Amino acid sequence: MSVKVIYRDKQWELRSGMTVRDAILKVGLDPEAVLATRGGKLINESTILKEDDVIKLVAVISGGRA
Repeated sequence: MSVKVIYRDKQWELRSGMTVRDAILKVGLDPEAVLATRGGKLINESTILKEDDVIKLVAVISGGRA
């Protein structure tokens, strides 16, 4: 019962049943600095991860002028 989490060139196998936020924290990333996608669609941090999910994390990029 595992979930694959991918960020850049790193991959982790985590247990299913946790939230996206918990998974991001478990792999040592800042939940405010990444967005999670599943099947190419954005998912929120309260989404429960299911067995065999593949979650891709994408760095949040901000910029521009205030």
